Amino acid sequence: MFLLACSAAISTAAAAPTSHRPVLVLGDSLSAAYHIDVESGWVTLLAQRLAQQNPQNPHVVNASISGETTSGGLARLSGLLAEHTPSLVLIELGANDGLRGLPLDQIRTNLGRIMTMCRDAGAKMILLGIELPVNYGPQYRSGLRGMYRDAAKEFNVPLVPFLLDGVAQEPKLMQDDGLHPLAAAEPKVLDNVWPAVQATLPALR
Repeated sequence: MFLLACSAAISTAAAAPTSHRPVLVLGDSLSAAYHIDVESGWVTLLAQRLAQQNPQNPHVVNASISGETTSGGLARLSGLLAEHTPSLVLIELGANDGLRGLPLDQIRTNLGRIMTMCRDAGAKMILLGIELPVNYGPQYRSGLRGMYRDAAKEFNVPLVPFLLDGVAQEPKLMQDDGLHPLAAAEPKVLDNVWPAVQATLPALR
């Protein structure tokens, strides 16, 4: 079984202070710049693009941890919401749950609780989906895919169906484990996320 490696590092990318509440990224190693420089990760690139586009855009807080699961993110979320009062939360969780073959109902419940907490805190959300390796079988992979789609519909939030679209399919863009992008692929990962972020920004003002 493939597992995303776990570390305790949390990175924070911040632009100049603004009057806007920040963007919070709640994710796992796919958002925590696993085995690459933090400055190369898509979350740091997002912070840079936001600041370059408009200095008044919200700054970005990266609360992603390698190895994180939906249950771990749920356990941390209350403190993160209280500390940062984000205007927007990018939720990128479920990969480790899926790689461990956890029941879809359990993942779905955790994700729903996370999204309910964000909504109740007055934060907009963007849901970032993942795809599992083909050896997990079509039924489980399809179920996980449908879980993201259904959650986005239920909460009426934008969905990025596959964070690594156009990256995971290219071995030259992936690390040797076949799960994590190389630094050279991180701009493409950001390009997958950016349209949803850009479309949500006006609602944060």
